[in-house]
Amino acid sequence: MSSTINVLFLAAEAEPFVKIGGLADVAGSLPAALRRLSPRSMNGARLDVRLALPLHRAIRADGLVLRPAAEFELQRAGTPYPVQVLQTESNGVPVYLVSGGPITQSGAVYLPDLAADRDKFAFFSLAALEMLAHLDWMPQIVHANDWHTSLALHALRSRNQRLLPRQARTVLTVHNLPFMGSDGADVLQAYGLEALDEPRLPPWAGTQPLPLGLVAADRIVAVSPTYGREIRTPAFGCGLEPYLVGRGTDVSGILNGLDTTSFDPKTDPTLPAHFSAASLAPRAVSKAALQQELGLPQDPGRPLLAMIGRIDRQKGVDIALEVLPRIAGEDWQFVILGCGDPALERDALRLEADFPDRVRAAVRYDSPLSRRIYAGADLFLMPSRYEPCGLAQMIAMRYGCVPLVSATGGLMDTVEAGRTGFVFEPASSVDFRATLLAALTAFRSKPSWQKLQANGMRRDFSWKRPAERYAQLYLDLMGMERRSQT
Repeated sequence: MSSTINVLFLAAEAEPFVKIGGLADVAGSLPAALRRLSPRSMNGARLDVRLALPLHRAIRADGLVLRPAAEFELQRAGTPYPVQVLQTESNGVPVYLVSGGPITQSGAVYLPDLAADRDKFAFFSLAALEMLAHLDWMPQIVHANDWHTSLALHALRSRNQRLLPRQARTVLTVHNLPFMGSDGADVLQAYGLEALDEPRLPPWAGTQPLPLGLVAADRIVAVSPTYGREIRTPAFGCGLEPYLVGRGTDVSGILNGLDTTSFDPKTDPTLPAHFSAASLAPRAVSKAALQQELGLPQDPGRPLLAMIGRIDRQKGVDIALEVLPRIAGEDWQFVILGCGDPALERDALRLEADFPDRVRAAVRYDSPLSRRIYAGADLFLMPSRYEPCGLAQMIAMRYGCVPLVSATGGLMDTVEAGRTGFVFEPASSVDFRATLLAALTAFRSKPSWQKLQANGMRRDFSWKRPAERYAQLYLDLMGMERRSQT
């Protein structure tokens, strides 16, 4: 007998509406992948996954068909605030855009004022729950993401799930554990929520959004299997590891996927030439065009190294900028694209000034250029100190750019040393330098290098497998068992 499992997916950002970080890729792709799963593989069940987002000012509303879905009031510090919910659709997924109060007043997706940011996302989280009383649809599972939506789970737990059926279950995906939302005692008081009294957590965690969500969630999912293990250790647990260890099998890790339709070197419209694992030769056109665009000497035999993403110590940018001048005697070019820490941005620009014939620092966000870099560079550097999942290394492999990564988090789960890339011990400039020199040596053997490229390009990083694992998690929570696939 067929059945439907309704899932409300809460996120602070999602493609194609608004994107600041990797959460937008997940929230923009996973709900659609879940809805596409065949009921035959799920004991006849079907997933009706719907996405709720704050209606940020930055939301790209052009071309969207918006219709009113609900209007109500939400109490904040004893004052009623009007809430309006608009409904649209993206990639087959119903989407609720929640507006009102702190969301309307906010000028950015994420605010530098932490108190205002907490208030904004608390308002959204609670409004997203309250809207359910005004819809003709009710979820059996609420799936929150990171600290921004964790208070929804805490509210459900502390209010005895008065808004949902008794059998409703909750999931929290942790994309980056150190970002907990900081102290939110004022926000809890404003919305009539109690602080957490959990003896297995340190005292400071009782008013922080993410720990509140961790305790409330029926299941906790990190964004890669390795990160799921790492957050249960003192090195990565941020003081929460005793509690996470105590949750046992409630804590797991599911590797994020990639939008393989968008990130496809066979069809990507931003590229000067299209190529595939079976036809790598046209990729040389992309490299030559990139070198020309960057104003670097056009030399197919010179390895072009690349970094793309947030310029930050977490990403190990300082390690790369420290090591590259020390191997100036080797033959290489380097491009870095992104922005972040002003001091590291200056260091990157200084490296370009010191090596004007081989280094380019593009201190900005530039999505089309990032794709041309993936498609034209030879070696992708990702010496992260920690990396919960990482999408850049997966995109790089998809475009034939061989990754060199540190042995942490999702990098461990996606890059196979000697088969699809190079791996070194994290946060060690000595190991990074040695591995980089080994990669530069390997580049000189064209057949071996092309095998690394082809192996990486053939990896399946689509959302199908992660969606199946999340579906299994939902089925387990609902007391159902998935049919084995043939």
